[in-house]
Amino acid sequence: MAENRGVAYAGPGRVEVVDIDYPEFVLKDGPGVHPANVGRQVHHGVILKVVASNICGSDQHMVRGRTTAPEGLVLGHEITGEVVEKGRDVEFLDIGDLVSVPFNIACGRCANCKARRTGICLNVNPDRPGSAYGYVDMGGWVGGQARYVLVPYADFNALRFPDKQQAMEKMLDLTMLSDIFPTGFHGCVTAGVGVGSTVYIAGAGPVGLAAAASAQLLGAAVVIVADMIGERLQQARAFGCETVDVSAEDPRAGIERILGESEVDAGVDAVGFEARGHGEAAAEEAPAAVLNTMMDVTAAGGSVGIPGLYVTGDPGAADEAAREGSLSVRIGLGWAKSHAFFTGQCPVMLYHRQLMKAILHDRVQIADAVNATPIGLEEAARGYREFDRGAARKYVLDPHGLLGTA
Repeated sequence: MAENRGVAYAGPGRVEVVDIDYPEFVLKDGPGVHPANVGRQVHHGVILKVVASNICGSDQHMVRGRTTAPEGLVLGHEITGEVVEKGRDVEFLDIGDLVSVPFNIACGRCANCKARRTGICLNVNPDRPGSAYGYVDMGGWVGGQARYVLVPYADFNALRFPDKQQAMEKMLDLTMLSDIFPTGFHGCVTAGVGVGSTVYIAGAGPVGLAAAASAQLLGAAVVIVADMIGERLQQARAFGCETVDVSAEDPRAGIERILGESEVDAGVDAVGFEARGHGEAAAEEAPAAVLNTMMDVTAAGGSVGIPGLYVTGDPGAADEAAREGSLSVRIGLGWAKSHAFFTGQCPVMLYHRQLMKAILHDRVQIADAVNATPIGLEEAARGYREFDRGAARKYVLDPHGLLGTA
């Protein structure tokens, strides 16, 4: 049996690469596994040799100690890999297939899955609707920042690439299909971005940059990206976005400087609950700041897509209300402007096949947009540290050294 190693949460601010069990077609007890899921048979699953698994901002929330994630939890929900074993009930995948895995774990059988709302599957997480690999309170499915990983309900979940050699050549783009590209795209679609739109995207991390590239793909006339880290703003400008440094400029004033008017057609919050204030308050955490800015700068009748993560429990929050996920949101302003708000996990499966084709036919260069940077699995701790410091990079873990052709 092959050796398996994975990236595990080791307490606030720390991850470690440790020896872990090689996957089997059963969910075993371990850090974060819900007791009701222990012993669950997964004959509908496949075991993947992981080709690429990315470090995500959502992982960083856990690593910073901003969730109730237990130590020892194996991280990683952005997974691309090669099928090396298949369960007895898998019909449509074969050994050797190269697949992208949505971060949503979905059964394909429940009412929500049948409605393509795979982010809130009813059957894979005993705690609540919705599940993901390697994530707190998501059922305990082992994460994919590892050499090998189990993917349940594989016929439904896995997206097979049609040409394995072509896929390897474009792997730094295709690995973004598991999460951030569909997530950014979903933020734009739900915000109503289309041909000729003006768009304000809060956050120039990987999801914000993926949203910016998605807005361009959807035909936006002007894409404005806001952040307070100069390197990330420079990355947004590198592929044609306008930018606002909210540590030095009011968002509304920045929009007016760029557009000649102070509101946009569509807003996308790619920051989430660890938001900070603007201007002089930029050093202070203000978890509702971005949501309130979105209502301020989005025109009446517009929509706000919220792919940024908001949580029900934040032990590191500055006040008691925020620890329970209760924020001081100016809902009256949003109501008065007839805004529509769209939240929750992106249903990756709704978009990933079309976005795969856009990549394969060179309609988008998402790896360039997010500055995809491959590193070895054993370098994961360095990747987490640099990402946490604001590096304008999307770190792609390469557990088997297969990305040399990418």
